[in-house]
Amino acid sequence: MTPRDRAAAFCTRHGLRVPVLLAPMAGSCPPALAAAVANAGGMGASGALLQDAAGIAAWTAAFRAASNGAVQVNLWVPDPPPPRDAAREAAVLSAMARFGPPPVPLGDGPWLQDFDTQCEAVLAAAPPVVSSIMGLYPPGFVARLKARGIAWFATVTSVAEARAAEAAGADAVVAQGAEAGGHRGSFDAALAEAQSTGLVALLPRIADAVAVPVIAAGGIMDGRGVAAALALGASAVQMGTAFLRCPEAGIPPAWADAIGAAAPEDTTATRAFSGRLGRAIRNAYLRAAPDPLPYPLQRVATGPMREAAARANDAGRMQMWAGQGAALARAEPAAEVVRRVWTEAEALLA
Repeated sequence: MTPRDRAAAFCTRHGLRVPVLLAPMAGSCPPALAAAVANAGGMGASGALLQDAAGIAAWTAAFRAASNGAVQVNLWVPDPPPPRDAAREAAVLSAMARFGPPPVPLGDGPWLQDFDTQCEAVLAAAPPVVSSIMGLYPPGFVARLKARGIAWFATVTSVAEARAAEAAGADAVVAQGAEAGGHRGSFDAALAEAQSTGLVALLPRIADAVAVPVIAAGGIMDGRGVAAALALGASAVQMGTAFLRCPEAGIPPAWADAIGAAAPEDTTATRAFSGRLGRAIRNAYLRAAPDPLPYPLQRVATGPMREAAARANDAGRMQMWAGQGAALARAEPAAEVVRRVWTEAEALLA
């Protein structure tokens, strides 16, 4: 099967005109952005990590009011409870006070939304696609998805994870290269650095290892990246940083400007914002950050700083997720991004 045939089959299966998916970026995928991508023929996305049941329902309703196109809703598979160390936590909280408002006490949790409640909300919302990151969905949830005709896309960062996802019933796997902005989707948080393989090396290995479609993610910013990914075995691509400068994304201007100016070496993989490994643009905070606590304790510890930085449009303290190809992102409407990258890719694949 040729790359174009593979992409066409994927589009037919999922109701797309263009094999371009918006990455489900928690906090940076407003319904307007997802709808713009879907209305242009791609697939919209919601990163629902931070949303409770009401938030998931409201986001889905807002999307459907703006688009009848394809969309995925993404949930994080929970990590085991983090180990606690009172002395270390006190030291990190004290250090964080230098960067902004005093951190709030960590307490005993919960620090995240209830995963089972989120799963029920997603089933009630019934998007055409549900995606996972940081692990595999429980078998019972997978069975309920399939009973409702909802496809499951599983994010993976290694061949072993891809095989495990296929065996668990995933309808497609998202091969996430180390170039990707935001959080690394490794099933085991402790292996994230070791599994930081570039997409050009990772994608063909995964495509050869599984029979389900593979969606390429990480560093894909224009038609050249789309064409290369399809040639390497992908059926579609997932793009996040490429859409962050779009007006529909609504991110702080300092973050959008930093994306447009970032060289590949200006991004770094760090645990300093959340405790989970993620790729962000280097700034003053990252250069001076204390050794992080485990996820999600570090996310709680940095919360006041991150919120204050976003309100103040302060790039020195802001959490500015971005992939290594960041500077290729353009400040143009999301629909234009979809049309442009696919036109470029088709010319290269002709």
